[in-house]
Amino acid sequence: MADRNKQILQSLGSGLIGACVLTVLHETARQFSDEAPRADILGMRAIRKVMKKADAEPPADDELHTWALGGDIVSNALYYSLVGLAKPKHALVAGTALGLAAGAGAVTLPGPLGLGTAPSSRSTATAAMTIGWYLIGGLATAGAYAFLKRR
Repeated sequence: MADRNKQILQSLGSGLIGACVLTVLHETARQFSDEAPRADILGMRAIRKVMKKADAEPPADDELHTWALGGDIVSNALYYSLVGLAKPKHALVAGTALGLAAGAGAVTLPGPLGLGTAPSSRSTATAAMTIGWYLIGGLATAGAYAFLKRR
């Protein structure tokens, strides 16, 4: 049981590292480039949409932005923690696959979900950055997982 708990913590910790790397990339790049993906806007739109469906009043934009970043970190950490399903020697492949799948989803799903396409795919550069940054998050997750499993 202790080994299983350790494995879960290693997976979740690795996922959290990847999610934080991804969020830092998004938040830093948006300060410097108009072409940068805006995952924060997608998150804000998703929260607003859910709250309106529940007849609740969304918070002001500053607070909503904080909620969106928190939601991004939690959801991406849980997603990236799936790296723990792989054997440590396959962590790089698993992290790469998770990152590419998340990036492709971030480019293709917002439109059909009613969140708009501009935040993640308004240009070829934006779409490429979106996929690339999710890939970097997956690679950071894989590196953290491999490191933690060696300890």
